Amino acid sequence: MSLFHALVDDAGLFPPTALPMADALKRHRADLAADDPVLTHRFLVAASRLPDLRAHLDHPVRLGLILDTPELPPLDDLDVELVEVPGGAAVDLGGLPARQFVEVTAAQLPVDLPQGVGLKVRCGGTVAAAFPSAQELGAFISYCVERGIPFKATAGLHNAVRHFDPVLGVDRHGFLNLVLAVCAAVRGEDPVPVLGSTDVGELVRLARGVPEGVAVRARELLVSYGSCSTSTPIEDLLALGLIAEGQSGDDSRVRVGSTSTASTGTVGTEENV
Repeated sequence: MSLFHALVDDAGLFPPTALPMADALKRHRADLAADDPVLTHRFLVAASRLPDLRAHLDHPVRLGLILDTPELPPLDDLDVELVEVPGGAAVDLGGLPARQFVEVTAAQLPVDLPQGVGLKVRCGGTVAAAFPSAQELGAFISYCVERGIPFKATAGLHNAVRHFDPVLGVDRHGFLNLVLAVCAAVRGEDPVPVLGSTDVGELVRLARGVPEGVAVRARELLVSYGSCSTSTPIEDLLALGLIAEGQSGDDSRVRVGSTSTASTGTVGTEENV
């Protein structure tokens, strides 16, 4: 089991990358051909942009739909796997065979969810106020783990390791920190310390030492996160020595419990939402 298998959804349409539809689909098609196992190969699109998507679609696409319209649009011709809903309340999907994730903040918990509906948490944005603290994000993770609620994450998780953004004046959460925080919560531990860690070497060591059962349960709960870059997460994991270069398939990835040497170099701090 790899902690990073099918972790990253393609959010190339969203800021700050905000690719035009044709360019986003072109990049997505190239990612499908490369078949890197870190990517889910799921394309995130707002419901309001479905006409634009249909006008440019030239290959089969598995979709994650961001519901920014008052009602669910017609979807019979599209392969929709996920529906992400703002506002803290589930909606009627009308028999659509897709998983639903309701976006909430830690302050909105607890929430009453229908059976089978998961949660979504925003980990950043274009302003400092959009970033939850490690304590707030930790409270959300603990809530989901304790109740067995699967969740997705979005925004601010471009890079692997937590780091300070001098432009916004805020600490950005790292996706490696997030994954390991879920593992900590699965073990019954407080996820906040690992969310707040900037110790690259220690985070890599922790990733290599996650027991198989913990890794499986953690990734059952942390379904994926959206990134406007589909290359930077892979580049960061390569730089940290947590995945192998030039290979495809889950078996090529450094598995939990591996003892190979990791890089402790500085990871980039490029922004994403």
